[in-house]
Amino acid sequence: MADEAPVVVVGAGPVGLFAALALRAHQVPVVLLEADPADRHRAGSRALYVHGKSLSLLESASPGLGSELATQGVLWNVRRTLYRGRQVYAREFPPHDATRGLPPFTSLRQSETERVLLQACERAGVDVRWNHPVTEVVTHSGGVTVATADGTTWSGSHVVGADGARSTVRRCTGTALDGSAADGFHVVVDIADEPGGTPSLERVMHYEHPAADGRGVLVVPYANGFQVDVQSRAGDDSDLLASRQEVRRWLPALIGPTPTERITAISVYRFLQLIADDFTDPHHRILLAGEAAHLFPPFGARGMNSGFADARAAADAIVSGRRTPEVNAGAVAEFATARRAAAEVNSAAAGAALRHLRPPTAAARLRRGAAARLAPVVPRFGEWLEHAPYGPRVPMVRH
Repeated sequence: MADEAPVVVVGAGPVGLFAALALRAHQVPVVLLEADPADRHRAGSRALYVHGKSLSLLESASPGLGSELATQGVLWNVRRTLYRGRQVYAREFPPHDATRGLPPFTSLRQSETERVLLQACERAGVDVRWNHPVTEVVTHSGGVTVATADGTTWSGSHVVGADGARSTVRRCTGTALDGSAADGFHVVVDIADEPGGTPSLERVMHYEHPAADGRGVLVVPYANGFQVDVQSRAGDDSDLLASRQEVRRWLPALIGPTPTERITAISVYRFLQLIADDFTDPHHRILLAGEAAHLFPPFGARGMNSGFADARAAADAIVSGRRTPEVNAGAVAEFATARRAAAEVNSAAAGAALRHLRPPTAAARLRRGAAARLAPVVPRFGEWLEHAPYGPRVPMVRH
């Protein structure tokens, strides 16, 4: 019976784990296939900002999960923005009152988010299979067959492809990522909090940091550490700027003396704006989510958070479409159309933030500088400099 067939979720990152949880909330059987081993090491903090709306989505699929994740992270309550070393914006927010519900966000390493979601999946009865890289996905009008590298095949009603930017599932649909790759990159250095010290809960944005040769610098706290994000300039070599020796040279000028052992990871990220041509296959049995479906510049934390919205929408479409093939085709097609439209909005918003941070014209650079000069007397210019790096405020949840 089609109703008894499991859904195969591919990829045990945050998006795949949440897709599995959202399906189990409707008692749908789920097999989750992950290429990596169970003891995998996830280098770097990666996606560390979980929006309040994402916490609410997690809570709705697994009561208590949003609250649990929030308590594992930190809520930084001070925001500062500086331009060439001079402060143009500062605001301190009151501590969050947990009796008033979920916080507006939480900040923690992606590996910690995955740990909490995996534990929830295990409690919910998700069948998690590690060391199972998917090699092929074949769809037909009644379901899917998934093959893994060890020769095992899995039959199911649907596949949720949450297997990242190099998605095998997406390749098997015949669709491709389309878009652009902007010049430049950013180097992210993860630093553990000083043992016994008081961790800072200030997020600080620097435009044209004088100690970084005019590069943009963002310092973001997360649970037990913080991230220093340095934007490249024209002519920068990523291998050199992100080398451990070079990082040890330029980092103290930004945050003060830092013992080498506190540097836990150094990562390089490119500015990609790519969206899959289609989020499903001709039989409407594959549903793409997260980075299998889209890649955005990091500004506004749209990647993982929009992936959570993709996962929830995919689960809802599968649940509503499991009755008949005709209903399934309509539900999955609606999912693909809505989530691709959401991806286009998020990509445009992230692109706007990228253009603000890397002004493409002299006029844009002059506008930013003028705002910085006027900020002390006209606060709204400081507010613009504070908010513009995250792009327009647009919804990432279901349409």
